[in-house]
Amino acid sequence: MLNGRVSHWWEEIGLPEPRQQLRGHGSADVAIIGAGFTGLWTAYYLAKANPELSITILEARHAGYGASGRNGGWLTNTITAGRERYLKSHGRQAVNDFQLAMNRTVAEVIEVCAAEGIDADILQGGELEVAYTPAQERRLRADAVAAAQWQHSDTELLEADAVRRKVNVANARAGVWHPHAARIHPAKLVRGLAVAVERLGVRIHENTRATALRPHRVEYDGGTLDAEYIVRATEGFTAGLAGHKRLWLPMNSSLIATEPLAQSVWDELGWNHGEVLGDYAHVYMYAQRTADDRITIGGRGVPYKYGSRTDTDGVTPHSTVQGLQEILHRMFPQTRGAGIDHAWSGVLGVPRDWAATVGLDPATGIGWAGGYVGTGVSTTNLAGRTLRDLILGETTELTSLPWVNHQVRKWEPEPLRWLATKGLYAAYGAADRSELKGRASSSPLAVLADKITGKP
Repeated sequence: MLNGRVSHWWEEIGLPEPRQQLRGHGSADVAIIGAGFTGLWTAYYLAKANPELSITILEARHAGYGASGRNGGWLTNTITAGRERYLKSHGRQAVNDFQLAMNRTVAEVIEVCAAEGIDADILQGGELEVAYTPAQERRLRADAVAAAQWQHSDTELLEADAVRRKVNVANARAGVWHPHAARIHPAKLVRGLAVAVERLGVRIHENTRATALRPHRVEYDGGTLDAEYIVRATEGFTAGLAGHKRLWLPMNSSLIATEPLAQSVWDELGWNHGEVLGDYAHVYMYAQRTADDRITIGGRGVPYKYGSRTDTDGVTPHSTVQGLQEILHRMFPQTRGAGIDHAWSGVLGVPRDWAATVGLDPATGIGWAGGYVGTGVSTTNLAGRTLRDLILGETTELTSLPWVNHQVRKWEPEPLRWLATKGLYAAYGAADRSELKGRASSSPLAVLADKITGKP
């Protein structure tokens, strides 16, 4: 089994040839920090809207090195932190508009890939979430009732037989499904976007690490870059910028990829239409069937490292690999004889209230987007279009959505956030174990942990 080396996705297609570093002092109309999905989508839409703009992207390693090239490949319509997060502050219609925008974002990504000739193995089969314990089933059914009260949620409650007709998950008791989701190959998408923006005249400088953002100026290893607008698109690596240590918690997530599975296994599983798959555990899993007939499955392993440290090579602890294998075999006993070809990890950004945000400070020229908590494959596209409108000074439906300029307090200093995160995820794990043993309702440990963290 290969462990680390960025991700299975990059291992499959090969790492990109290094782009030129930036050195010395320069200038641009727009400077973007980070060549992941957020930065690339922002550059793409700005360059399409105004080809005269000078746009420069600074990337510490290579395009797609972070979460954009390591994620589970879910292109889905989820509002980070949930619809209810914005109900009290913005009202029901604003949240309905937000959900519709997310639904349309899934279609937008698919349409851009077609227009730009990006083959990212996209297959739209919707999102299927399953429950396989009594407590999970209670949460799932409650969520299905709540979702039905919202416009544009388009969710469908599935009983056990209907779940198995979509994907034959062992012991599935119920499920919810909606059509606004697709599986993708994230490294193929990020590679294609990088090529597309370069065709539009955007400059990408790799191995160029930004260290601090000032009003209209970026400081980086080797020089400075002046710009009218600066976009912070650093997601889980934001803590590495001066003054941003406590803004977003860098949360680790890990994945494994099986060897390609035999057709006889797929005949049993019936997993044929590109559905992305999740569950209702507290420490939830996420999975897809890849275009080359593997199962990739992910979840939280060691969720947080002291001092907001971030891994770079993606090496995953053996215990995490074992835990993901147990989930794989529990849901799909047919895979027990299959080998695990690759394990890897990545880091994502978690705000204190678990809600993503996009915004722009006109006084400093600094814009930002991130805190996606695992929903970034699609939400980054909406962020890029929103930043385009904000930078161009346009008031649009996108700039009026509830997450725009959303503010949240910082995380607690160390050692409090390390102790809290370690303890809370231990509580979630214990809750899941008790529910697997038959507990009929959500464990009080998980309920308390949700209240403490502010997790929806």
